[in-house]
Amino acid sequence: MAVTQTQALPPQYVEDLQKDYGKQVTALTAAPLDTDKFAPLVASQNPAQQAAYQIATTQGQGIGAFQPYISQAGAYDTAAANLSGAGAYQPFMSPYQQDVIDATLAEYDTQSAAGLAGIGQQAAMSGNLGGGREGVMRSEYQSKSDMNRALLQSGLLQQGFTQANQLANQAFGQQMNLGQNQQGLASQVPGLYGQDINTLGSAGATQQSQQQAVLDAIRERNRLRAYEPYERLGFQGSGIQTITSGMPGQYQSMVTPNPTPLQNALGIASVGGGLMTGYGDYLSAIK
Repeated sequence: MAVTQTQALPPQYVEDLQKDYGKQVTALTAAPLDTDKFAPLVASQNPAQQAAYQIATTQGQGIGAFQPYISQAGAYDTAAANLSGAGAYQPFMSPYQQDVIDATLAEYDTQSAAGLAGIGQQAAMSGNLGGGREGVMRSEYQSKSDMNRALLQSGLLQQGFTQANQLANQAFGQQMNLGQNQQGLASQVPGLYGQDINTLGSAGATQQSQQQAVLDAIRERNRLRAYEPYERLGFQGSGIQTITSGMPGQYQSMVTPNPTPLQNALGIASVGGGLMTGYGDYLSAIK
């Protein structure tokens, strides 16, 4: 007895849709998806960040900015040390002091000789010229004159020494003050460079975050473009399934949109360090 088998075939337009769908899927999946088009893009350093890095790593600015001032302070301290001790006054002695002393003593000797001649005149007038009394008067006069001459000379020398010693002390204090000023600058200058570094770094981080947001938007656009054919065929396949089975089909997108740059900005701290930290976490999450 012959067996009759009945097969319910879908309408021709459904078969046509299925065949066309299969051809599209085969063509689309024949070549691998170019994932390089939506690979993560990282914003490079901008001029402000480069300038901050340059200052921070340049010898004599960020690194070792204090060193020239410390060296100069040491030089001033050495100069001050040379202005101390028993002979510190000698460089400040006037080169004309001896000339002044010699001229003063010569004038004194002239006056002293005139006085000695007066003793002879007095002795002649009194009838004691060449006598013992004249000799005593001359001896006493000469002794006093020599003593006064020695006192005058020692006073001039003491005056020159006192003046030179005062100048040496003054120079010593000046060198010490200069050394202390240099040490103060050594502590202040790095802070000034640090302010520049922080200002440039903060401005650069803000600019870099903006650049990163643009790169993220470009990457998201490229990703959506790459997945668009798959999305379209997926939706089409769901529609064909609905027609074939008579039951409503369900379609779930294969692409989950990444957070927008605005969403990223709202979730990231405004300071440069926070921006870059948030971006690092974002890259880790999408890998």
